[in-house]
Amino acid sequence: MEQRVADPIARQPSALRTHAETIAFVVMVAALIVAPFFTYPLFLMQAMCFALFACAFNLLIGYVGLLSFGHALYFGWASYVAAHLAKVGLIKLPFLFYCGTIARPICIAPGWLTIPLPPLPPELAILGGTAFAALIGLLAGSLAIRRQGIYFAMITLALAQMMYFFALQAKFTGGEDGIQAVPRGHLFGIIDLHNEMTMYIVVLVIFLAGFLFIYRIIHSPFGEVLKAIRENETRAISLGYKTDRYKLVAFVLSATLAGVAGATKAIVLQLASLTDVNWPMSGEVVLMTLVGGLGTIFGPVVGSFVILLMQYKLAPVGEWVLVIQGVIFVACVLLFRRGIVGEIANLLRIRL
Repeated sequence: MEQRVADPIARQPSALRTHAETIAFVVMVAALIVAPFFTYPLFLMQAMCFALFACAFNLLIGYVGLLSFGHALYFGWASYVAAHLAKVGLIKLPFLFYCGTIARPICIAPGWLTIPLPPLPPELAILGGTAFAALIGLLAGSLAIRRQGIYFAMITLALAQMMYFFALQAKFTGGEDGIQAVPRGHLFGIIDLHNEMTMYIVVLVIFLAGFLFIYRIIHSPFGEVLKAIRENETRAISLGYKTDRYKLVAFVLSATLAGVAGATKAIVLQLASLTDVNWPMSGEVVLMTLVGGLGTIFGPVVGSFVILLMQYKLAPVGEWVLVIQGVIFVACVLLFRRGIVGEIANLLRIRL
């Protein structure tokens, strides 16, 4: 009887398949290093901020299966807090003022606790905005993960819109004018961020650090549990995993990274506005993720650059940009559901 022996070369994965992610990362870094010599650094910095935002959103929907319609909440409020700390610094926190003792209060009245801080350097402003995004992510996630599917999405949207109207009325946000003329300052008191190339290098480092952090999460044992929850939460529960805790941690991590993107964007553009916290921003990050490739590590990066480039090129047509974005969204859903990177990875049979 003839015995068929498999070709040893065919059994071994190709170098492209084995090192596809490494090659793609090197190409991405090289492209981002040379890009400012061929196009506007400000556009590239804004695109990297949105790319990190989309990657943070993809961590939640692509690897946990949780669709959030309110991710602008963390992106926008981190932007507001970072801009306020960098420009003003003064912090006012609400608290309850007691007359008498806590056990037997004579009267209870609301008041403000004032922390007289000077304008903070950019690194502390970004950290402050990120910490605030993590805090509201913890609060919002604790409420939202109690529900699943469309109910989860609606809770996140409702919380985001509630905070949007608060931003519209709050004094420190500047209302419809936003916080303008935010100083870039000096990083660590040494590096002058008013120079465009210096600012670009800082944003590139922040983006790559966030990207690699997300990559590490996805390929860690924690990330494998998240994928198991996405595929079959009931089975993950039967294996002994406390899925609600894992989902909450993933939610907070996603909100925190979205906060990093928002806070960095406020320093880069020297502006924090209502656009950052409104619901169209949440829809835009969904579009970026779908166009690039849902559940792929490089997809949100490609999608964010494509959408922003399209907005810049189609700026003369005004509000028709939204119509064109809608057409692209429908085309993505109907024609190539895997997105740009997803279709390339499927064609080459590699993982990106």
